[in-house]
Amino acid sequence: FVGRNSAGQAKYAGLRGTYDRDGKGFRGDVTGSDKNTGFPIPSDPSLDLVRVFEAPIDLLSYISLFPEGWQEHNYVACCGTSSIPVLEMLRQLPQLRQVYLCLDNDAAGHAASERMAKLLEERGISAERLVPQQKDWNDDLKAEQENKMERSELCQTFC
Repeated sequence: FVGRNSAGQAKYAGLRGTYDRDGKGFRGDVTGSDKNTGFPIPSDPSLDLVRVFEAPIDLLSYISLFPEGWQEHNYVACCGTSSIPVLEMLRQLPQLRQVYLCLDNDAAGHAASERMAKLLEERGISAERLVPQQKDWNDDLKAEQENKMERSELCQTFC
């Protein structure tokens, strides 16, 4: 996942794999990555809304879950729980007035959302929390796909 600044220069690169030697997924940042940039997907610079995620995969999963009108919003993945990528996006797009905090449904995500909401409200920016049903938006997407497969298998058996 390559995060680019407003000039289109690659500033952050995150790696993610589905399997490593221990049987777990691999996650890491490319050496020299600037996490201040995060993984932004800006849209129309006149839009006043941004959705904030912890990880690029969650951002992309959210768009997969809610594809209608996805281009009508700005997005940024913080590549962790730091608020710096959010503040950087606000610096680049000063018209932003509404932030949806779409961080993970776990202790770290809840704490980061509270911290970010307070920081944003101090700047006169409205912050609202959107919580995934599972741990994160990627888990929500996987659960939805599993449900579709189960329904399809039931239909093949009984339809």
